[in-house]
Amino acid sequence: MRVTFNKEARDRYLRFAEDPGSRWRGNFRDLAASVTRMATLSQTGRIDVDTVALEASRLNSLWAGDKKVGDGLEALLSPDQLAQIDPFDRVQLAYVVGICRSCGSLSAAGRQLFASSREQRTSTNDADRLRKYLARFDLDWISVTGK
Repeated sequence: MRVTFNKEARDRYLRFAEDPGSRWRGNFRDLAASVTRMATLSQTGRIDVDTVALEASRLNSLWAGDKKVGDGLEALLSPDQLAQIDPFDRVQLAYVVGICRSCGSLSAAGRQLFASSREQRTSTNDADRLRKYLARFDLDWISVTGK
């Protein structure tokens, strides 16, 4: 089936595609996939302005997602603090915060986070270990969980 753009939709899509804010990562493949998606969604055989707006919105959301880390640490730490954390440590801290928020107490979170290493220690004060870990980032149980 042959699918075409109406003039207004074509102009709008070209403006979007050529905009410096558009981040085409896969070169022609991404562009071709975008046009194919619009053609598939156009039931009448004409790509209209609404279809272009929907595709532009989808791509902008996708591209905006690339910029965000999305780990939720921005709500707990200042931009200066975040800038000082290595990516490796940031992933680990985000995981620890997620476990803390899913547990009812500091002790329960500590037991879950230190489940393997606690067997090798003579003292198993997991709550204290977790408290000290959070303190490295100027955090505590209440600031992380609100409890």
